[in-house]
Amino acid sequence: MVKLFSVYYPIRTIVLLLTEIVVVASSFLIAASLVLGPDVYLELNYEGGALKILAVTVISVLCSYYLDLYAPRQLPSRSEIYLRLLAFIGTFSLVLAIVSFVYPGIDLGKNVLLIGLLILTIALCAWRSAYEWVITRPILSERVFVLGAGEEAQRTVEIVSSRPDLGMRVVGWGGAPGRASVTIEDYAAALRAGNSRGKRIDRVIVALQERRLTMPVRELLDLRLAGVKVENSTDVLEKIDGKIHLDGLHPSTLIFSEGFRLHKGLLMAHRIVSIMISLTVLLICLPAIPVVALLIKLTSPGPVFFRQERVGLRGEVFTVYKFRTMRQDAECETGPVWAQKQDPRITPLGSFLRKTRLDELPQLWNVLKGDMSFVGPRPERPEFVSSLSAQIPYYNLRNIIPPGLTGWAQVRYRYGATVEDAKRKLEYDLYYIKHMSIALDLLIIFETVKTVVFGRGQ
Repeated sequence: MVKLFSVYYPIRTIVLLLTEIVVVASSFLIAASLVLGPDVYLELNYEGGALKILAVTVISVLCSYYLDLYAPRQLPSRSEIYLRLLAFIGTFSLVLAIVSFVYPGIDLGKNVLLIGLLILTIALCAWRSAYEWVITRPILSERVFVLGAGEEAQRTVEIVSSRPDLGMRVVGWGGAPGRASVTIEDYAAALRAGNSRGKRIDRVIVALQERRLTMPVRELLDLRLAGVKVENSTDVLEKIDGKIHLDGLHPSTLIFSEGFRLHKGLLMAHRIVSIMISLTVLLICLPAIPVVALLIKLTSPGPVFFRQERVGLRGEVFTVYKFRTMRQDAECETGPVWAQKQDPRITPLGSFLRKTRLDELPQLWNVLKGDMSFVGPRPERPEFVSSLSAQIPYYNLRNIIPPGLTGWAQVRYRYGATVEDAKRKLEYDLYYIKHMSIALDLLIIFETVKTVVFGRGQ
């Protein structure tokens, strides 16, 4: 896997992206050549044609990204592939039409964009079909042995097996029915005997819950020295899922693993970026703030702003500000409770504000004050923190950095209002804290736009 922006991506996904960049650029280059003929050289070199094709290619990649065409997923059916591509072509065509209307100079010539879209549709359908066929070929996949027989091993097998884009194929594991006859010792013995053709493995994922007495150290060392990759299941699953799994997590894993480098320079840079982005968003959204305030006042009785205590850095309590989205008496009878996705206490206008995240604009003031960062774990209410800390291990670790307006859990996990949801979100928060960087912050902000546009997360 390749690490970009502090996130791990399968090599196959990177190849898919780079190849499609070439396919898009080539499609419009061919279209320009067909329409302009010999004059295409002049267009590309003296009329900015190369930059126009680059701009169209960037728009194409952004449309693909926002339609989840590069998202980790299980292998879809062929019909689903074509439906996804048709949705992309439709969206891409609409965006190109808008851009061409606003900036007519982006067109390389009469009907070039239209012909380019037709070529691109055929090329992408052919390429995606070929790609989905290629990644299922066993010969092009790593042969993986999962060492272990417990829940951790089973979870590892299930996750790896469900992701063909990883390029891994599980050929055996310690507790698999029908596979127990082939053990890690057999692979190591075959390797020492020089007869590993029938028992070849490329990677061993160690998923032993108790290792002191059960780990076959000699065999793993022999395999490691012979070029076989030997990895911890915790590290592998962290790279695949972009989160630190809490099930079976030992304190030693957090103590000795790389990451969690929260030095002063990083925190200062993080703070500067938060202030700059908050000021930018505030300036862009400034005209909307009085409009939202007026609509709240006209549509329901009560104050415009909603104030609530939240737990921040090092457990300190601060007051968070939001536009009011619930009835004024929302918690008079029930007391503090989690907001539900279809919460009857939310006003009609409040539902719209939540979907568009406009209700959180006043929190920019919390960011500028220093109570929060723009990116970080979402702050929780004190009434819930004590309960969640007792039920979820390592929950208090999320308070070692300032809470955020948006975060890794918000762009990677669905809406949640249960203890189990809080646990799963903590896994993403711990990943963010471990890999915290400016690059990851920018990626989260970029994905937040996608989350807001499609109304995902919370």
